[in-house]
Formats: sequence, C-alpha cells, structure tokens
Amino acid sequence: MKAPSAPIVAGVDGSTSALLAVAWAARECARHKVPLRLVHAYVLPTRGYPEIILTGNEIRQAIEQLGRDKLDEATAAARAAAPGVEVTTEIACCGSTALLIEESKSARLVVVGSQGLGTVTGMIVGSTALALAAHGKSPVVVVRGTSVPDGPVVVGVDGSPTSEAALAFAFETASVRGAQLTVVMCWTDFMVESAYSSSRFTVDWGQVEADERRLLAQRLAGWQEKYPDVQVHPVVVRDRPVRALMRYGAEAQLVVVGSHGHGGFTGMLLGSTSQALVYNAPCPLAVVRPD
Repeated sequence: MKAPSAPIVAGVDGSTSALLAVAWAARECARHKVPLRLVHAYVLPTRGYPEIILTGNEIRQAIEQLGRDKLDEATAAARAAAPGVEVTTEIACCGSTALLIEESKSARLVVVGSQGLGTVTGMIVGSTALALAAHGKSPVVVVRGTSVPDGPVVVGVDGSPTSEAALAFAFETASVRGAQLTVVMCWTDFMVESAYSSSRFTVDWGQVEADERRLLAQRLAGWQEKYPDVQVHPVVVRDRPVRALMRYGAEAQLVVVGSHGHGGFTGMLLGSTSQALVYNAPCPLAVVRPD
C-alpha cells in the first residue's frame, strides 16, 4: 500500500498536452495535500551529429539542458495551477515508459498528456498509457478532452472482483472533489454459443437486466456505507462499454475504468475498449489496476 503522502507523478515532454496534464496533476495534489513530482526522460541520438561538430559529452549536455528547460516550464505551469503545492523534478537518460513505470512504484498516481511530440499525434503517449496500465504499480490518468467542472465522476464496472479497484478509486475521487458518482454497468444480448441459437430468442431480457441491477446494487452497498457523502447514480444500460462511457463521459469531469475484467470489459489491457478510451475519451481518463 502506498503511503498517504506519496506524490503524484506527471510526465513532461515539452508538449502543450503535457503542460495541461501537469496543471491537472497539480490541482489533484492540492486536493489530496501531496507533493507533485515532474519527470522527463531523454534518449541520446545514435546518429546525425558528426564528431567534428559536437562531442558526445556536448550532445548529452545540450539534450539534458533542453530537458531541464522543459521541466522549468512545467514547474511554472504547476505553480500557476496550484500555488501551494510542493514541486520536485527528475530527469533521466532512458525511455519515457520505463521511467514512468519505475516512478509508479512509489507514486499515488501517474499523469500523462494525450498527445506527445511524436510524428503520429497521440500514438506515443497512448502506448505509454497502455504500458502503464499493464505494468505500472499505480493508477494512470490520461488528461484529454474537456473536463466538466461540475460534472460527475463516471466509473465503468462489469460485476467482477477486479472492478473493486476502479470503484475504490472513483468513490475516493468523488468524495475528495465533492462530486456525484455515476456507476455504469453494460450488458448486451450477445450469446456466445450462436447468433442464431433459439435460446437467444427465448431468454427473458427483462430478467437479465433486473439481475444486472441487483448485482450492481450488491457491489455498491459497501462503498456507499464507506462514502455516505457521495451521491451515487447507478446506471445499467444495454450497450457496449465504449459507447456508454463515451456518452456519459461527455458530461463528466473524469472517467474511471479498471485495467481488466469480465463481460463488457474483457481484455481491458489490450482490447479495443481500453485503446478507444485512451485515444478518444471525451474527458480525462483514469485506468486503475487491482492492487
């Protein structure tokens, strides 16, 4: 378990998207009264610098200074967003994904932007976010879209035990922010055995939906007792998870999902649901791994 004073870590790459993520992280630090740690990774080039122009040491110093300039800019953005938050910085010569995964071991949360400086917009940051979801030791937030300040926190659940981590994060976040919480559970009438099976047409779908609502109520009971200050809106919808979460997320300040599960969220680490939300969520997205 992370210490209550564990920092929130934000990745810095010099992009506008990263600065927005830093500002978001700084405000989150203020809410939780924890420090902010800004990290930047750089990789030394292997070609393109003839020895007659620059030495290897000069190249390293120049690239490192550029990284420190980016950290200084990010520090200013953090202090503008949350003046009282303690800010520290770290620069390392390694891959950004490796650095953030290492930082996640002692972080409360790791925050990244939705678009990097790569030639393919968003792809580098997107792959980093998915790698953090798969291998990181803390929740990861991808800051993208538009956060509705007075909107609810939205969490997607599937009835599996692994949804508990997402629910825990969502309830705590809603409580700290004084926000309402919308809990979304999806179901469909897809039958694995055959799309043309006669059982597909004899199932009582009304009863299926009632069972899903009952299951969701059971999942929420303990959390509502723990967080009586959070107003909860349970939603059971006959839809696919991506469409439902995109729809509810359009009016939310944050969408929360587990990193894997069953039913609609099967294969969350590598499937289309996670990738679609990392690249297209209408507001900031938190991906939470089970402890």
